[in-house]
Amino acid sequence: MIIQPTMKTAPPALPDRTNPDSFNGVVRLNHLGVIKVTGDDAAKFIHGQLTHDFSLLTLDSARLAAFCNAKGRMQASFVGLKRADGDILLVCSADLLQPTLKRLSMFVMRAKARLSDASSEFSVFGLAGDTTLSSTGVGTPWAKHDRGDVSIIDLYPGDSNPRQLWVAPADHAAPQGTALDPQLWAWGEVRSGVATVSAPVAEAFVPQMLNYESVGGVNFKKGCYPGQEVVARSQFRGSLKRRAFLVHALEPMHAGDLLYAASDPEQPVATVVQGAPAPQGGFDAIVSGQISAMLAGGLHVGRVDGPVVELQKLPYPLLEDV
Repeated sequence: MIIQPTMKTAPPALPDRTNPDSFNGVVRLNHLGVIKVTGDDAAKFIHGQLTHDFSLLTLDSARLAAFCNAKGRMQASFVGLKRADGDILLVCSADLLQPTLKRLSMFVMRAKARLSDASSEFSVFGLAGDTTLSSTGVGTPWAKHDRGDVSIIDLYPGDSNPRQLWVAPADHAAPQGTALDPQLWAWGEVRSGVATVSAPVAEAFVPQMLNYESVGGVNFKKGCYPGQEVVARSQFRGSLKRRAFLVHALEPMHAGDLLYAASDPEQPVATVVQGAPAPQGGFDAIVSGQISAMLAGGLHVGRVDGPVVELQKLPYPLLEDV
């Protein structure tokens, strides 16, 4: 069963935001890096470290997953996929790759698995709009389609615009299509509502604070992983007080920026996870904020009298807390 969060106070009116015609093309995603996990125990090892099931990962699907610390806070997030040779690739924010690689490697011990920075071995592109490979059946997030050495992963759309992640060996020809402005891709990422953890917000949120349980980023039936008890308790005891929201403002919003509410000028009520310029003006962002304060409105960037923040509608429903 899926629901939107219960609203005790009506949120501000949601402005109508139409789709820009220019959201079509191909862009190299230089802000992402790739960790490669090889060896007989590659899938088994990474299964025991992340929030999603990798032991049952097939060649026709990918995984959104988080790597948490002992307190359940996300140290990094990944789009994970299996290659035909059995290697596991974890696509993550490049600014977190090295510390994440170091931490994950500490847990290998006797497992037949080896982790390495494979960012130079693979190219990662984003496909948007008419450039997406529609013959693969775009529309089911985290579905994966292999075309030889190329892996194509369907993502959540950005404002109804289809998007795909394209991963291939570095010596493979780049995908065809017109060049897409990287800022437009970043805006599409924000409008998808699926946040990528980067260095400014590492270890700030449990997965549900970014709605990961609602977008396929957590499997509550799998075995233990670091922080699993905290993540499960947040879900099943109904104690979660923060969620991810989409917002809009006239001034820039960057990862790590704080939002304040007029009702409490001393304490921030939300943190910006990622933001991007909106093609129609202003800036859009994914923020993780206190549910009650976000729905009450009266939000501002940086300080209580800072730029006004408008709440936007999430593009997906939230899973019911049980």
